[in-house]
Amino acid sequence: MNEIREQLRQLDKEQLTDIIVEMREQIEELKAVVKRQSECIQALEDQLAKNSENSNKPPSSDGLKKKPKPKSLREKGKRKPGGQKGHKGETLKMVSEPDHIEVHHVSSCPDCQADLSHVKVTGIERRQVFDVPPIELEVTEHQAEIKSCELCGKRVKAEFPAGVSRAVQYGNRLTAQAIYLNTYQLLPLARICDLFADFYNHSPSESLILNGNRVLSKAIVPSLEAIQVQLKRADTVHCDESGIRVEAQLNWLHVLATEQLTYYAVHSKRGQKAMQDIGLLGELQGRAIHDAWASYFKFGNCTHALCNAHHLRELRFIFEQYQQTWAKDMFQLLLDIKQEVETTSSEQMSLSPERLEHYQQQYDTLLRQGFRANPPPEHPPPKKRGRKKQTSSKNLLDRLQKYNAETLAFMSDFRVPFDNNLAERAVRMIKVKQKISGTFRTRYGAEVFCDIRSYISTVRKQGGRIIQAIYDALLGQPFVPA
Repeated sequence: MNEIREQLRQLDKEQLTDIIVEMREQIEELKAVVKRQSECIQALEDQLAKNSENSNKPPSSDGLKKKPKPKSLREKGKRKPGGQKGHKGETLKMVSEPDHIEVHHVSSCPDCQADLSHVKVTGIERRQVFDVPPIELEVTEHQAEIKSCELCGKRVKAEFPAGVSRAVQYGNRLTAQAIYLNTYQLLPLARICDLFADFYNHSPSESLILNGNRVLSKAIVPSLEAIQVQLKRADTVHCDESGIRVEAQLNWLHVLATEQLTYYAVHSKRGQKAMQDIGLLGELQGRAIHDAWASYFKFGNCTHALCNAHHLRELRFIFEQYQQTWAKDMFQLLLDIKQEVETTSSEQMSLSPERLEHYQQQYDTLLRQGFRANPPPEHPPPKKRGRKKQTSSKNLLDRLQKYNAETLAFMSDFRVPFDNNLAERAVRMIKVKQKISGTFRTRYGAEVFCDIRSYISTVRKQGGRIIQAIYDALLGQPFVPA
């Protein structure tokens, strides 16, 4: 060290200045490297800290590692397990005319072994068992008469019923069951064939199910058209999209849904082009509920509202990861507004102007606190093309500020839900299908599946029986939503 000092003393002022400038440059470079490394470390820590409870990651991404009891976003203590007060329960009840009656005779006294076979019956005790009869296929033979015309000598044959086209074939009821098991219960083709072998002692080929799906997809076109028309006129429509594998490539499943309707479509793109090609979002007349994916806002023909379940998860992450109290307070504020909306008289369509103003002021105050906790950098980096890189806290604050009205729409219009869970539930079953099957081998197969799920989901929402609706559609009488 003394040797270095001596060397520096021998240098003139200009040489020392050059060394200091060079060292300053090196220090600045090292600072930039340390900053980048710190940002990378923070990003990795954030990624490790995120799970399905504090982000938009699916539960399947949590893995099998041991973790504490999930922190539900639902409020505690509102409902006890089991049937709720006022719920009309359902249980088995005796029927007045059973299909079969078995009389069990008393032949002797169990105490003294006296013969009671000739003693008069003084009463009976009834018990009824509901069970499924032995299952077996019924074979119906269709015989078409053939006659020769006495007048012209032409050979005439009677017409077979519609659908009876081959010498031996399975009927529409069995086909409807196969379609139901494949598209609603999501059983793989091979397992359906095994099930039929066990139930009916008949194991049809997988082509029965695939051909049945194709026939049903064409038969339900009137229903799908009605679903699309009614979605365009709905007050609120829930929208969502999720990745799906088709022909071993990443594609996107798009869903639009209401309490009474569901419509699925598959497309190779996720964004605006896909939404335009599907052709529904551009004609919506009501409000679209979604998760703030930018492509939705490209459609100005409808109003928008954001899913607050997403916001709650992100706010929880920010508070747990960065201990920013504004996030915890905003989390509670959204839940408080939700609770007041739920307890307000159903005759009202909005909170009172006073309460709207009160909550808006609290919302704005918390945003200001959030921006103070996440100030812009003192020395911003030079401008680059593309979106500016920010922390997850700052991104959320910008969204909550920019889409203030869309976030709080549920308190000023009670037709707007608090979250987008309806669409997410609709997507979930397609994801289950993908977990079972892995991928759709053909695009046509994916489109057929989406058509059928749109149909049966709508049938279920409107109180119909799915197997019956499939059977009716195969007969040319599809269910058309009211």
